[in-house]
Amino acid sequence: MLENRRILLIVAGGIAAVKVPDLIRRLRERGAHVRCILTKGGAQFVTPLTLAALSGDKCYQELFDLKDESEMGHIRLSREADIILVAPATADIMAKMVAGMADDLATTALLATDKPVMIAPSMNVMMWTHPATQSNLQILKTREVKVVGPSAGDLACGEVGNGRMAEVPEIIAALTRFFQKNDGQGPLTGYKALVTSGPTHEPIDPVRYIANRSSGKQGHAVAAALAELGAQVTLVSGPTHEADPDGVNVVHVETAKQMMKACNDALPAEIVVCAAAVADWSPENAKQKMKKEAGKTPALTLAENPDILATLSQPGPARPNLVVGFAAETENLIENAKTKRAKKNCDWIVANDVSPGSGAFGGDNNTVHLVTADGVESWPTLRKRAVAERLAERIAASFQRHL
Repeated sequence: MLENRRILLIVAGGIAAVKVPDLIRRLRERGAHVRCILTKGGAQFVTPLTLAALSGDKCYQELFDLKDESEMGHIRLSREADIILVAPATADIMAKMVAGMADDLATTALLATDKPVMIAPSMNVMMWTHPATQSNLQILKTREVKVVGPSAGDLACGEVGNGRMAEVPEIIAALTRFFQKNDGQGPLTGYKALVTSGPTHEPIDPVRYIANRSSGKQGHAVAAALAELGAQVTLVSGPTHEADPDGVNVVHVETAKQMMKACNDALPAEIVVCAAAVADWSPENAKQKMKKEAGKTPALTLAENPDILATLSQPGPARPNLVVGFAAETENLIENAKTKRAKKNCDWIVANDVSPGSGAFGGDNNTVHLVTADGVESWPTLRKRAVAERLAERIAASFQRHL
């Protein structure tokens, strides 16, 4: 998908600029044409000669270059590209993009472009989490700027946390997904996918219910990632505060029984991802609000809910080609995930630790282990969106192998 794509790469002033030479090499290996703009800050980490040699084109730096600006260079650069990629995207250049500043060649090209823009943020964790940066990020997203990363890990400053620029393969994958979606030729085009997400609410009486702490962030991200790869996605969601993903058919439910019915209605599908935290039991539902009586504690009679993952994994001609479950565990993570995969008869299990302090429930990051018949693959701590994208890519790759 990158063959003959024209990428204008803006290199801003962050230590992650040292990854850019490898990024250029990998893009050119895939047939992309790369042209670089190097900011003054970026030139502190990588030289224009290096970028020019690797890209096979001139490295542009100065806004008021006599020859280039006699040809309206900043307009030409921004209009001749298929996409503008800012990597690394520092807090400074993100703020300038939001403010519409044009005080150097990079920001002027960004302001003058009519082409899609993608950024790969990179900065100190405190800078990334600062309300100003997060506000700028949301504004850029409303302007349809694509974002890849950042991920969590060791930072150049010696601290640990979010702010690490996405790795080169992740950036290339994000570019590939963009062009696939833009061309309507994603690797999952023609496939139907069913995703469950969020908690279920099991009513005790008309005003009370049993639930869990699932936010739905991971499941919703998986649905969005599969849709971006071209799949026709139905998302069956329990009660969450998450917005419905674009390009996805969303069915809202509350209880496990309702979710089971919605899943059956969405079949047949080639792909099923059960990311919802479905309640195992539901109480006998009182028709009226239960009243508190002094000295008396009401007894709840619980009945077992349908096992959605096991039901969808049952052998038979209608079974989806790939069924992926999630295992939220607080102890013996890998062993419990292996046991669950065998018991449920599903193909893959995505295991994650949800014990107190992990930050998995309700947080934006996740540390998961992919359990398959081939073994266990441990992934680094990533944003839930990045986990979803990596999982969707693995799903697409598994289907491509069987074509």
